[in-house]
Amino acid sequence: MRKLKKSFLGYRRGTGKVGVRNHVAIIPSVSCAASTAGMIASRVKGCTAIFNQLGCGQVDLDLEQTARTLVGLGRNPNVAAVLVVGLGCEGLSPWKLAEDIAQSRKPVEIIIIQEIGGTVRAVEEGLRTAGKLVEFASKRKRETVGAKELVMGIECGGSDATSGIAANPAVGVASDLLIQAAGTSIFSETPELIGAEHILAKRAVDGDVAKKLLETVARFEEKLKSAGLNIRGSQPSPGNIEGGLTTLEEKSLGCVHKAGSSPLQDVLEYADAAADKGLYFMDTGGYDIESIPAMIAGGAEIIVFTTGRGTPTGAPIAPVLKVTGNSRTYQRMKDNIDMNAGTIIDGSESIEEVGLRIYEEVLAVASGKQTKAETLGFIEFGISRVGPTT
Repeated sequence: MRKLKKSFLGYRRGTGKVGVRNHVAIIPSVSCAASTAGMIASRVKGCTAIFNQLGCGQVDLDLEQTARTLVGLGRNPNVAAVLVVGLGCEGLSPWKLAEDIAQSRKPVEIIIIQEIGGTVRAVEEGLRTAGKLVEFASKRKRETVGAKELVMGIECGGSDATSGIAANPAVGVASDLLIQAAGTSIFSETPELIGAEHILAKRAVDGDVAKKLLETVARFEEKLKSAGLNIRGSQPSPGNIEGGLTTLEEKSLGCVHKAGSSPLQDVLEYADAAADKGLYFMDTGGYDIESIPAMIAGGAEIIVFTTGRGTPTGAPIAPVLKVTGNSRTYQRMKDNIDMNAGTIIDGSESIEEVGLRIYEEVLAVASGKQTKAETLGFIEFGISRVGPTT
């Protein structure tokens, strides 16, 4: 048996945290500044824009969650430097956003469209500023670091029957291997625990964490019921059903395999960071475009995404590694899928063998190997809402 690799090449930041990418992030504090941020990022190689569609007209709790997510993205160690682009009159203060991100001890600059005299001038100044930040980032070099520095986010979407019996269990093995190497795994999607939450609760490190998990899942379902919605009647989705999943509980029992067999350390709020090493669950919805950014804001440097039916979804800042348990999907969507776990069903590999292969691929991607979503330039992004627009 070959020796398990426990290191990768990463970028050490001023806080001691390690990134797997070296982006200059252009972060608009409000949707009104998003196009300007995109113009700047598109013209300066090495920059990535985060297309924030919120930042104003939000009630307090909703605005706080948006701010927490954007701050977390800016602080993520995959980001070497940040340019905040604000309008100047939005509810989410661009000055406070820049100040909070700067606590991660990286260069943070700010441009206010209203103060500088409009979009054209903001873009001109943005190009100059972004160029300087990219020059700073280009001086950062990769170094060999232990796998203990890695935070892996785990997602599933477009699931079918193969997800729960092949891809998710194999990713669970990869997660366990990372945790054995003293790393961290975060998985999310609260509605996809309904019906299987008791299984995960048994693995909680103590009764308080178990109670917190059960209450989180119950709260999510009760919130839907109070709005007159029955998730057990609307899930699985039509695509899930076509892929062979018949009930929400069946889908959840497959989804929970992503968590491997490691003890559950805690339950995180949306976009919150893990306090220590090990396995964590984050309270998010099941919409991939909103749950993935939450885990990245919580510190995940890489996302492993299982999909039975196939999806092109990517993310800004962090690479998204796609794994399918369906060999036909892999053959049909090779442009989008990185790894085939369908070999488990074909009988040519065991769950443990594929799990090891995924773990090693995670370290390769962490060291700089591009994923299919990165190569194609996919940076889908959204933030969950917790209140109405005002």
